Amino acid sequence: MSDKSRYLSRLRRIEGQARGIHRMIEDDTYCIDILTQISAMTSALENVGLALLDDHLKHCVAGAVAEGGADGEEKLKEASDAIRRLVKS
Repeated sequence: MSDKSRYLSRLRRIEGQARGIHRMIEDDTYCIDILTQISAMTSALENVGLALLDDHLKHCVAGAVAEGGADGEEKLKEASDAIRRLVKS
């Protein structure tokens, strides 16, 4: 992981967004405003996921492929599966 503190900071902001959405629902905020915040939170989570995937490809996968062998193939498969899961969500 290239910048753990950056990821943790982003996740704290996302936690704050989730708490804000919770409060909005408790306060009977207009539904469209809540949906807008849910969309923003979803986008923020997707960005964290994509950044983690990028780090994984640059470090774990690239290193395993450079070493060769079965580990490289396994890392490529893991990355493909992770991409598939991200695209589905």
